[in-house]
Amino acid sequence: MTVQEYLESSRWKRFAYRLARNPVVLFVIAPLFIFVVKQRFPKAEASRRERHSVYWTNLAIFGLAAGLSWVFGIKAYLVIQLTAMAVAGSAGVWLFYVQHQFEGVYWERGGEWDYTMAALKGSSFYKLPKVLQWFSGSIGFHHIHHLSSRIPNYHLEKCHKAEPLFQSVKPVTLFSSLKSLTFRLWDEQRRKLVGYGHLRRVRRQQRQTPRS
Repeated sequence: MTVQEYLESSRWKRFAYRLARNPVVLFVIAPLFIFVVKQRFPKAEASRRERHSVYWTNLAIFGLAAGLSWVFGIKAYLVIQLTAMAVAGSAGVWLFYVQHQFEGVYWERGGEWDYTMAALKGSSFYKLPKVLQWFSGSIGFHHIHHLSSRIPNYHLEKCHKAEPLFQSVKPVTLFSSLKSLTFRLWDEQRRKLVGYGHLRRVRRQQRQTPRS
């Protein structure tokens, strides 16, 4: 939401927004719901091929779960599986989050939106340690992926080093990315992401501004 959209929303909508943006919901509960529940059902507009793909995937998962539960026991299977899914899901959602919500990010409404700017400034260059870069499939080079999604992940770093244009993209480090947790709203006037604390200043300014 933008700051103005938030201020103009009902109390219930603001509560729902704050709940959805809570780190526990965003990085713990939401990933499990998305991967364990939501993706087990095809979308209403899905084609027949897509529906069958989901059904066959579900059948394969059920067969694998039944087999492993029979071998190791259902309790051991659930503990291992849910732990692995929680960690992997949280990491995946965090990567997606920080690659689009970081300090200095580019956001524009439809009419002003520019494809190249959105790729280079609206997607982060998440400069991860080499071991995390390898485990994440070089997804930190997200600005290049958005510019051309057909570049395979094993060529992203090479592409970044070969093109001078990409050297101007400011990297987001593992440490600096933690600041993204404080971003909650988009301030269209200041053209930057802000936290909820910024709302107090906006409300104070609105009270001080004389009405016509």
